[in-house]
Amino acid sequence: MTLDDLRVFVAVCRAGSLSSVARELGCTQSAVSQHVKRLERETGVALLERQPRGVVPTQAGRVLEAAAAEGISGLDLAIRQLRDLVDGASGHVRVATGATTVRHFMSEAVVAYRRRHPQVNLEFRTVSSGRGSFDALTDGTLDLAWITLGPPVRGIEQRPVVELPWVLAVRADDPLARRPYVDVGADLRDVRLIRLPPNSASAAHLDAACAELGVRLAHDTSVADWDTALLLAELGVGRAVLPALPGLPVPGSEGDLRLIPLPALRPLPVGWAVRRWDALSPPARAFAHLVESHRRAARG
Repeated sequence: MTLDDLRVFVAVCRAGSLSSVARELGCTQSAVSQHVKRLERETGVALLERQPRGVVPTQAGRVLEAAAAEGISGLDLAIRQLRDLVDGASGHVRVATGATTVRHFMSEAVVAYRRRHPQVNLEFRTVSSGRGSFDALTDGTLDLAWITLGPPVRGIEQRPVVELPWVLAVRADDPLARRPYVDVGADLRDVRLIRLPPNSASAAHLDAACAELGVRLAHDTSVADWDTALLLAELGVGRAVLPALPGLPVPGSEGDLRLIPLPALRPLPVGWAVRRWDALSPPARAFAHLVESHRRAARG
């Protein structure tokens, strides 16, 4: 049983396919299968079950996958920490985020961090879901993830940084544009809106906050990110309920976009997710703290 055997086995369990892992590793499907067979010979149990569209771990396989993923993550973390000790100020910081997050939450911090730590390699990676971010944190391929905070996740620590109030984004000539605030129940009950990414945590939070008020919002357009929703609202294509992102124009400002507060909705909590705060590398911890300090300064 080798570390490579375990890495390949964990990858197969998560992908559900021998062939896709083989393509990712640049080897043959037979080579991937040999890693799994070696583990099955040494453990004496079947670890994978073949299905019409791939493979799934057996009960024994799930036990080994969980233990292997935890062990591999710990080893990868130790190796990164050893590199940081050797490199001193250098190292790597791998962050799960997207362009919208960097623009609205991290732009000043990224500039300041680059000036303070010129030898550190910053990597920003787009992850399609919160679950994907948690998996990447667990297996050690990411250091930090900027997320909409939610229920506790086993093996992940979440750290709130800021709470974002909700606003209604409309064009300046919209009938609601001059309102000091909008009542979700009275004003939006029969309004069709631009929908946030349907499977996102922010959309789920918004639906839950509306449900607390006995309101269910209707939609006729869907977007992939908050910035696109803002652009469509500014163009007059529709109205959008979204978080009051840092850097957006304040209500009553010049331009074609207006943001009207929705005070009845519970704010959206956002912040960091990590595997373990006390095990973060010094460069990653410095980046997280710098983002937090800039957000506190902005609130002040």
